[in-house]
Amino acid sequence: MIDKDLLDILACPACKGDVELKDNKIVCKKCGKKYPVRDGIPVMLIDEAEG
Repeated sequence: MIDKDLLDILACPACKGDVELKDNKIVCKKCGKKYPVRDGIPVMLIDEAEG
């Protein structure tokens, strides 16, 4: 599980938009890119994003 305080400070590396946790992925509210969470750690790399 991702800590809410961590989610509050994360931003999408592609567009700098706010993100939220959905289906164990970090999803950008602005551009819609989905970043994986592996072993409880968000992988916020553009090359790893879906969408």
